[in-house]
Amino acid sequence: MKRPFIQYPSPETHPYVRLLAEQAFSRAADALLIPGNSVRLLKDASQNYPAWLEAMNSARKSIHFESYIVYDDEIGRMFADVLIAKAQQGVKVRLIYDWLGAMGKTPRRFWRSLTDSGVDVRCFNPPHIGHPLSWLSRDHRKMIAVDGSIGFVTGLCIGKMWSGDQELAIEPWRDTGIMVEGPAVADIEHSFAEIWSTMGPPLPAEEVPGRSSIHAAGDTNVRVVASIPNTAGLFRLDQLIAAVARQSLWLTDAYFLGLTPYVQALRAAARDGVDVRLLVPGSTDIPIIRAVSRAGFQPLLEAGVRIFEWNGPMLHAKTAVADSRWARIGSSNLNISSWLGNYELDVAVEDENFAMAMERMYLEDLANSTEIVLSSRHVVCPASSVPKVPRRMRDRRKGSIGRAGVGFIRAGRVVEAAISNRRALGPAEAKIMFIASMVLLFFAAIAVLWPRLLSVPFAFFSGWLAIALLLKAYRTRSGRKPSDPNGQDGKDASAYCKPKGR
Repeated sequence: MKRPFIQYPSPETHPYVRLLAEQAFSRAADALLIPGNSVRLLKDASQNYPAWLEAMNSARKSIHFESYIVYDDEIGRMFADVLIAKAQQGVKVRLIYDWLGAMGKTPRRFWRSLTDSGVDVRCFNPPHIGHPLSWLSRDHRKMIAVDGSIGFVTGLCIGKMWSGDQELAIEPWRDTGIMVEGPAVADIEHSFAEIWSTMGPPLPAEEVPGRSSIHAAGDTNVRVVASIPNTAGLFRLDQLIAAVARQSLWLTDAYFLGLTPYVQALRAAARDGVDVRLLVPGSTDIPIIRAVSRAGFQPLLEAGVRIFEWNGPMLHAKTAVADSRWARIGSSNLNISSWLGNYELDVAVEDENFAMAMERMYLEDLANSTEIVLSSRHVVCPASSVPKVPRRMRDRRKGSIGRAGVGFIRAGRVVEAAISNRRALGPAEAKIMFIASMVLLFFAAIAVLWPRLLSVPFAFFSGWLAIALLLKAYRTRSGRKPSDPNGQDGKDASAYCKPKGR
């Protein structure tokens, strides 16, 4: 049941309220509001890829390229050719890719061809014997910075699925990015420099521009939110936006797994009369994901949040727009992996024209979506029947996060609720409980019939963890600096990569 609408003080008529909101946003996200920028909205690969290639082809000094996944396909090789060509022209080309993101998608020969041609390539967080669980933190950022003057922040990786295939009738993945010019590019460059320094020698200080060294390019205010594991800056910002939204809050997310505090924030906003909408994929490459995602819809729908499922092959965008004034675009999904576990990069834009463009794009997306509602029996279901996406249009290759891990987290929460009887469970969650029971029975059968299949991996992992702890204890006791997550022992390069004027 919705609460009666409460007339809160307006930021337009109460400037002090606006100042308090700006202060709260800056402190929550650890990201200052930067004026004087130009921001261009880019939809799908058809707009993003050409803009990226044009900017890189124009590079004269440097290209900084960071992507969770670069596929070894015709799209990946097209980008590799441009990077190689610019490196051979004397441009300093640096590339970061994530080890887990590239696993099974990009062979070593792809990276070797880049390094042999002069591109400086670094791999984030490969397996390390001293850090058995380091793989839990990934570099999920997607950004490009050219000559310290143009920056791109996006949800797109590099691969053919984002472009689609007209000959095979495969639609492109739906995604969103932005191009930034102005002083905020310094913060985008700084985010790259920070993560670059964790994998080896840092960038020279003179190659990391400060805000004061970049001329204004427009009148748009932005925040560059460079999230690092366990800081939850964007999580706090997302909660604040849900708390201060007055008329509307429209969200698009590829792998929604809202934590309880955030779900409650959305519920409270909807009950207060805010038009809260959530657009999620209607199909993914892992069948259980749809059921797992739907399992959390009921409390949102009951509070008045409107939920829509995309009818195309895949929705990969991560965006938000509130009150025709505030918008966010980047790599962060609304789940625990992005909020707490990964390195992420997002840009929050505070500009009415840009926010209204985001709203128009959102309404266009809803035209290709199906609304999800609660039936009279409180069952989560589509508002109307929609033909399924043809099999040939489905792309079953993996996307840009560990979606199985996200699914396991949601399934674990459902199982925990079923065992502890802490809340009522809906029909959509019955499927998850059934699958969980089958998995548990499977492992129980293995434990009885073939105990070594469980005991040997457990013994191996326990021994690995014990050795890692012993090494850590030895280094600590001997006074050596601990190694960083990527194996660069004793290196503390953060002081060298702080841009001037930050």
